[in-house]
Amino acid sequence: MTQRLQRILPSVQKPARYTGGEWGEVKKDFSDVRVRVAFCFPDTYEIGMSNVGMRILYGVMNQMEGVWCERVFAPWADMETAMRENHIPLWVLESQDPVSEFDMIAFTIGYEMAYSNVLNMLNLAGVPLHAADRRGLKNIVFAGGVCTFNPEPLAEFVDFFSLGEGEEVTVEIVSLYDRAKAEGWEKERFLKEVSRIPGVYVPSFYRHEYNADGTLARIVPLDGAPETVTKRIVEDLDKAYFPTKMIVPSTEIVHDRANLEAFRGCIRGCRFCQAGFSCRPVRKKSPEVLYRQAVETLEYSGNQEITVSSLSTSDYRGLKELTDLLLPYCWENHVNLSLPSLRADNFSRELMEKLQTVRKSGLTFAPEAGTQRLRDVINKNLTEDEILTTCARAFAGGWNNVKLYFMLGLPTETDEDVLGILELVYKVIQQWKENAVNKKRGLRVHVATAYFVPKPHTPFQWERQITPQEYLRRCKLLKSHFYSKSIVYDYHSPDLSRLEAVFARGDRRLASVLETAVASGARLDGWDECFDYGKWLEAFRACGVDPDFYTVRGYGEKEVLPWDPIDVGVSKRFLRLERKRAYDGKVTPDCRHGCAGCGANALLKEVACDA
Repeated sequence: MTQRLQRILPSVQKPARYTGGEWGEVKKDFSDVRVRVAFCFPDTYEIGMSNVGMRILYGVMNQMEGVWCERVFAPWADMETAMRENHIPLWVLESQDPVSEFDMIAFTIGYEMAYSNVLNMLNLAGVPLHAADRRGLKNIVFAGGVCTFNPEPLAEFVDFFSLGEGEEVTVEIVSLYDRAKAEGWEKERFLKEVSRIPGVYVPSFYRHEYNADGTLARIVPLDGAPETVTKRIVEDLDKAYFPTKMIVPSTEIVHDRANLEAFRGCIRGCRFCQAGFSCRPVRKKSPEVLYRQAVETLEYSGNQEITVSSLSTSDYRGLKELTDLLLPYCWENHVNLSLPSLRADNFSRELMEKLQTVRKSGLTFAPEAGTQRLRDVINKNLTEDEILTTCARAFAGGWNNVKLYFMLGLPTETDEDVLGILELVYKVIQQWKENAVNKKRGLRVHVATAYFVPKPHTPFQWERQITPQEYLRRCKLLKSHFYSKSIVYDYHSPDLSRLEAVFARGDRRLASVLETAVASGARLDGWDECFDYGKWLEAFRACGVDPDFYTVRGYGEKEVLPWDPIDVGVSKRFLRLERKRAYDGKVTPDCRHGCAGCGANALLKEVACDA
C-alpha cells in the first residue's frame, strides 16, 4: 500500500473497504503469472462482496494456471475525492497495484444504474473510456451480467461482452488472451478470435443504421460476425465450480452470510421479469451437493448464517430433503438457516416453524398486482385465496409482520387495479384479526410499490412506461385510502426508475449521455444520497436525446430492437405470444404443468430441464 493511500485512509468512511488482506483472498507469485485480470464490481465493497456471481468467477479465474484475478470496487464519494486530490489511481485489493497496469479489466453488471460507475471507475484508473482509444492488448475491457443482455448503451466503452453464465466461457476467453499475449497479436485479431467463442458479443463488429424517425432500421454484422450471439449456460450445476473457500470480508457487508445457490432459471414465467426469461432453462443442484457445499463454506468462513437462494427458492424440488440434511447441522452448530424468495402459493408453515424456532421475523411476499385480473395479465399465477390463506397460516403460527410488494404502471392497469391493492391489504388485516395467536404485539403490514420498468427479453419488452407524473398520481391515489395504523406504505421517487427504463431498452446513442453525465459528476446512482437526477436531465438536453423515446413511446412489435443480436434462448415468437395472452387475460401455466415452448430447452445438450 502506498504511503499516500495510508495517509488518507483514516479520513474516510469504512477504510476496510479499500485495504484487502481478508481471510481467503488469493495471492500469487508474480513470477508465476502471465495474465492479470482486474475484476471490477461497479458499486461499493459491501454490495460487491455480497454478490455470489463475483465470488464464483473470482475463484474460476484464480484456479487457472498463470492467471491472477484481483478485485476492484467503486470507492465511496469521500474516498474518490481524496483519491483525486492526492492523484491516487484506482487500485486492486490483493496487490494494491493500479488497475491501469492490468491485461484485462472485467466488469460484472447487474443493474443499469451502475453504468455511470463503470465509466467513473475507468476514469479513476486512468484508462481511456472509449474502446477505440485503447490500442494493443493492454487494458482489454469486457463485461458480463444480466444487464449485458442489452449491451448497447455501453457498446462504445466495452471491447466485448460475455453473455450468460460465465464459469466456462470466462476460462475460454482468458485462455485465448493468454495465447494472444504470448504470440503478440494485434488487438483486432484478438477481437476477431474472441468473437468466435460462443456467447461473446463484440459490438464494434455490428453497424447500427437508423430511420428518419430515430428508430433502428437495421443492425448489420461486419467482418463475418454472427447475426445473433447466444448466451452460455452451465448444464450440470453439480459439477460446476462453487467457492466454498470464500473470502471473509473484513468489514460488514449487505449480505454478511454464507450463500447457497439451489438452482438457476425459473419455472414461473411472470411476464414482467427479465431474470425469469433470460435465465432459463431450469437447472438444479442435488440436495447432497448443496449440503456438502454448505458445510464446507460454513466451516471455512465461520459464518453463523447461511441462505439458500434462487429466483424462487420454494420452487426447488429438493427443498425438504435439503432442509432435512441441513437443519440438524445448523442446530448443532448454532447456525441460522434462511430461505428468501418464497412464494405465497407454496409457503409451508411447517418448514418456516422449523427454520425460525427462536425468533419469528417478518414474512415477505410479492403479489405484484392488487386484482386477479391484473395478476392474470402479468401471469403471476397467484390467487387472492392463496395469498390470504398463506397469511392466515402465518398469523396462526405467531407471525405479526408481513411485507407486500406491488408494481404500479403494469400494462392495462386501471385505477380499479390500483385500489385493488387497498382491498387486498385490508383483507390481510382481517386475516390477522381472525387468526393471530399473539395480538398483543400488534400487526404491521408494510406495503411497497415500485414503478414498472419494461425490460428486454420479456413479453413486456415492447410496452410503454407510464409517465412519472402518472405514476405519482397512482401512488397518491393509493396512499389516500390507507387509514389503518397497521399499514406502512412506501413508494420511491420515479426518477431512478425512469432512467433505469431508458438504459434497459436504450441503444448506442445513449453513450454520449452517459459520458456527459459522468463528466458532470454522476456516479453511485443506486444510492439515494448520491443520485442527482438534475445531472442526467442536463446530459439528455446537452446531447439532444429525448428519454421519452425509450420509455413512454413504447416499441413496435415489428421494430428492430437494439438487443436483437442477443439470443437468451427464449424466442421472440414466444414473447409475442405471451404478450397477446397478457392482453387477452390468459395465464400460461408454469413449466411443471407442461412445456410452453419458449425455446430455452434447445440450449441443453446433455441434461434435461429440471423444471
